[in-house]
Amino acid sequence: MNAPKKPAAKPKKKYRKTKEEINAEGRERKREKKHRGHKSGSRNQESASNNAKGGISTTTDPRIGSKKPIPLVVDDNKPVARPVVKEMPVAKEKLTPEKELEMLESDDRLDSILARLEDGETITAQEQQYVDTCLDRIDELMNILGIEYSEEEEEEDEEKLDDIMRILKSK
Repeated sequence: MNAPKKPAAKPKKKYRKTKEEINAEGRERKREKKHRGHKSGSRNQESASNNAKGGISTTTDPRIGSKKPIPLVVDDNKPVARPVVKEMPVAKEKLTPEKELEMLESDDRLDSILARLEDGETITAQEQQYVDTCLDRIDELMNILGIEYSEEEEEEDEEKLDDIMRILKSK
């Protein structure tokens, strides 16, 4: 029962460590602790190194989620994909020239703009364009219908009426 003897313990040092020695030991412990763990970026490098060792050369993206690119700037001109719905064109009733002429002559907007023009007010370019198109269409419809408008006839009618009034007053 002879047990092997334990080696004799080292005798303790009899002197105290100086402050400089303690500081040096502390710096050494700190330097050893500082370099623990993996290198930065090792999470992505490990998967790449494992593939090289295994002989498999597929590269996979370790990120989770959709890989679809998302545009950072919204482009208004780019058409948005919408389902195409074919609409049947609504057949407009063709107005007869008489009805169309009657509608244009009874147009409230046209009447109000013409009244403003007679009063000497200025109108906008849009209103002027509206008046021009309406009057041109009225002229076309009158030509189609064979209606002729002349100011001379009105003047003759007024002169006849004036002549009649003079005759009646003189008697």
